[in-house]
Amino acid sequence: MKKLLWPIRNLLLPSLLLSIFLLPGGSHPLQGQEEVYVPETDPLVLKKLAAWQDLKFGLLMHWGPYSQWGIVESWSICPEDEGWCRRSLEDYYEYVKKYEGLKKTFNPVKFDPSRWARAAREAGLRYVVFTTKHHDGFCMFDSKYTDYKITDPECPFSGNPKADVTKEIFEAFRKEGFWVGAYFSKPDWHSPYYWWPNFPPRDRNVNYDPEVYPERWAKFVEYAHNQILELMTAYGRLDILWLDGGWVSKKSREEIQGYYEHRLKDSQSGYLKSQVINQDILMDELVVKCREKQPGLIVVDRAVRGKNQNYLTPENVVPEKALPYPWESCIISGGGWSYTPEAKYLSGRQAIHLLVDIVAKGGNLLLNIAPGPDGTWQQGAYELLQEYAAWMKINSRAIYHTRAFPPYKEGQVCFTRGKDGRIYLIYLAAEGEFMPEKIKVAAFQPRPSTRITLLGSNQKIAWKQAGSGFEISVPAALRHNPPCKYAWVFQLASSGW
Repeated sequence: MKKLLWPIRNLLLPSLLLSIFLLPGGSHPLQGQEEVYVPETDPLVLKKLAAWQDLKFGLLMHWGPYSQWGIVESWSICPEDEGWCRRSLEDYYEYVKKYEGLKKTFNPVKFDPSRWARAAREAGLRYVVFTTKHHDGFCMFDSKYTDYKITDPECPFSGNPKADVTKEIFEAFRKEGFWVGAYFSKPDWHSPYYWWPNFPPRDRNVNYDPEVYPERWAKFVEYAHNQILELMTAYGRLDILWLDGGWVSKKSREEIQGYYEHRLKDSQSGYLKSQVINQDILMDELVVKCREKQPGLIVVDRAVRGKNQNYLTPENVVPEKALPYPWESCIISGGGWSYTPEAKYLSGRQAIHLLVDIVAKGGNLLLNIAPGPDGTWQQGAYELLQEYAAWMKINSRAIYHTRAFPPYKEGQVCFTRGKDGRIYLIYLAAEGEFMPEKIKVAAFQPRPSTRITLLGSNQKIAWKQAGSGFEISVPAALRHNPPCKYAWVFQLASSGW
């Protein structure tokens, strides 16, 4: 019997990020996975997946009418007793009506995706994943299967030439050389085929049993397939289909029962054990259809163990160690997943260390920036990207096209390895720390012919063997005038190891 996937037990946030990421009312329950991965067999997908692992750094954007209220995306209409689901009004139905009415006031007239794309490219990001539809069902693209969308005449932005924001974002980022990914929520809390108005919604799940009402569930499956295929056919080249809502999947009653028993033990949420249902949306069939339209498409069926999860996505966490499969940490850059007024963003030091830590362990960083109700990013987001831009201008070769190199991390030192065999030693500076005179590594020893240089400088760095490891001596001129801030990269070039 298969077990449902629980969060990876060894995933921990660095202490410097705890206060930022462990937010009350976080929008997503943790969707990590146990260390299980089913490898892909399609040669086109495998080739593309390897190329994706070279990109290292991506942008995630959560955006919708909910940004007008500065609240968590979608979850406030979910009738669960979790912090991220609580509402400001006593009457649930009145609240949902007002929430869905946000469509009629959503008018992001300052929307300029070209500026976002330029800033992201300069910062070193290489792919984008945009929320075409979140759990609330509101489409940020021109779907012909619903009127709950940004292009509907009731939405004031529908008359804008850039009303199909998904198309505009994809085109703007492609022009800057980005790979493009579509985030799509499998559950749809607006669809009458998911939350049937004949019954009240009870939690995040479909509010009827698909096995009792198979014709209705078949309509929902058709609806989901149709919308995803719209994205596959009308929005140009797509590289990634990033599916959220892992509870919508094919599972046995025993698996789902186990899920609810686990949730009831680990929280006070009051999940309903009676809601034991199989939400099979025929993913295998859907993926075949998608790859007929987009050959080599990477599919990320998040938190659903199986062949349709081409890479895993620990959420707001960084693994303690390298993981033996393709993976990506999706991390909030500031505030929450969705727009947060006066959001506090990562500092430059936190941001650079985060990227280095993830890449050293073989992963990619998918950094979330949330546009506001007027269609702009906050100044703090641009300032953060400028910090990345300054550092990546000097040190990007230690990030792109690299793989994890054991021991991955030793104290304040992280390691990556380029495809040409060069090793990069990345020293993570403590707050206010100057570059040390000596840097010691115990885990391995370079060949005697190895030449060490500091990226951003042509000056040769002296080193010597020290036990089973080695010691670097940094010249005073470099220590007092380093080429960058926050983390310093030493390149070790040798004919072999």
